[in-house]
Amino acid sequence: MSHIHYRYLLPALLVMTGCASFDIDQSTQKLNQQYPAYTQGKLALASKPEQQKNMQDQAASLLTQPLSQDAAVQLALLNSPALQAMLAQHQAAGASTAQSARITNPLFTFERNRQSGELELGRLLSFGLMDLLSLPQRQTMAQHSLAQAQTQLSLDVIDSVSQVRIAWVKAVAAQQSLEYARQVGEAAGASAILAERMHKAGNFNSLQAARQLAFKADAVAQLSFARHASLATREELVRLLGLNDEQEKTLKLPERLPDLPATPLAAESLGPQASKNRLDIQLAKQELDAAAARQGLSLVSSFTDIELGIRRDTNFDAAGHGEIKRGVEVSLRLPLFDWGDAQRTAMNANTLAASYRLQATVNNAGSHLRVSYSAYRNMYDIARQYRDEILPLRKRISVENQLRYNGMFISVFELLADSREQINSVLAAINAEQQFWLADAALQAELLGRPSASNLNPVKSTATAEAAH
Repeated sequence: MSHIHYRYLLPALLVMTGCASFDIDQSTQKLNQQYPAYTQGKLALASKPEQQKNMQDQAASLLTQPLSQDAAVQLALLNSPALQAMLAQHQAAGASTAQSARITNPLFTFERNRQSGELELGRLLSFGLMDLLSLPQRQTMAQHSLAQAQTQLSLDVIDSVSQVRIAWVKAVAAQQSLEYARQVGEAAGASAILAERMHKAGNFNSLQAARQLAFKADAVAQLSFARHASLATREELVRLLGLNDEQEKTLKLPERLPDLPATPLAAESLGPQASKNRLDIQLAKQELDAAAARQGLSLVSSFTDIELGIRRDTNFDAAGHGEIKRGVEVSLRLPLFDWGDAQRTAMNANTLAASYRLQATVNNAGSHLRVSYSAYRNMYDIARQYRDEILPLRKRISVENQLRYNGMFISVFELLADSREQINSVLAAINAEQQFWLADAALQAELLGRPSASNLNPVKSTATAEAAH
C-alpha cells in the first residue's frame, strides 16, 4: 500500500462513520405534534436556568385560577420534576444509542528502541476492521433503537398524563363529596336534636330517636371518611403535579366535575382509529425489526473479530541516516474454542420471541379496547340515568313527602327517611360521574395503546335502602 493510500484512508473513515446524534428537543417537539391532546405543546426538557424559570412562571400563572383538567396536565408538564427526570433519562438513553452507531476510535501505538547506536521509531495505527465493515448494520440498529425509544417515550408520556387526568377526577369528585357530606352532617345534627326534643316531649318513641342518633353518628363517620378521601386524592394530585409546599397552598380545584358530554363516542369510530394509532403495536413491530437487524449483525461477529493496523517505522543508523518502512498488520481472532453457536441461538430465540410478542399484542389489542369501551359507555349511561331520571325522581318524591308532611299525612320520621334516600342518590350520582370520567381517561389512553391503571368502582344502588323503609 503506497503512502497515497494512507493519506486518504483516515478522511475516508471519518466520512464513513458519519455523526450519529440524538436531539431531545426534536424528540419532544415530535411528541407535541403527534399528540397535542396529551402534551398541549408543553412537553420540553428544561436544561437551562432560563428555561426552568420560564416554565416555573407559567406554572405559577396556572395556579392563580381553579385548575381545570387540561390546566392540570399543563401544570404537570411544566412543573413536575418526575416528568423532567423521565425526559432527561430519555436523552441519556438516546445519546448512548447514538454512540453505539459510531466506530471505536483507532489506537495509536508508538515505540522507540535503541541498540548499538541505531535508533528505531515504530508507529502503529490500528482499528477494528469488523467495526468498520459492520458500520451500516450498526447504524441501522441504532435507528431501530432510537425509534423504539421514541415510541416508549410516547407511551410513558401518555401514561403520565393519564395518571394526572385520573388523579384530577378523583380529587375533584372527592372534594365534591366532602362538601355534600358536610351538608349531610349539618342536617343529621339538626335532625338528631329535633328527635331528642320530640322524644323528651313524648312525640318520638325510643326506637325512632335511636334511629336519628344512629343516622347522625353515621353521617359523622361518613364526613370523616370523605374528609380523608379528599385529602388523600388531593395529595396524590399534588405529587403528580410536582408541587412543593408553597405551591400546594395555592392549588384550587373546581367545585364539581365537568358536565357529561352531549353524546358518547360511537363504537364504530374507534376501531380504525385504534388500529392506526396504537403505540403498543408499533413498539412490538420495532422490537421485532431491531431483533432481526441485531441477528444479521451477530451472524458475522459471532465467528471472529479482525483488527487492521497501519505501521510506519523509521530506523536511524549510527550516522543518523533514516530509513522508513511501511506496512499493514492484520490480527484475526481464531474461532477454535467458541464458534459462536450459543450466541447465534440466543439471537434466533430473541427474534422468535419478538415475533410472538407482536402477535400477542395485536391479538390482545381488540380485547382491551372492547373492555375499555364497555366501561366508558356503560358508565356514561349510568351517569346520565342518575342525572336525567333518578335525581329528578328523588326530588319529586321529596316535594311530595314535604306536602304530605305539611298535611300531616306522614310523620317527621318518614320525612327524614326520605331525606336519607335523597342523600344516597346524590352521592351515587357523584360517584357515577366520577366513574365515567375515569373510564373516559382510560379509553383515551387505551386508544393509543396504553391501558390505564384506573380501577372503576361499581355505583351503589339506593333501591335496597329504600326498600328497607
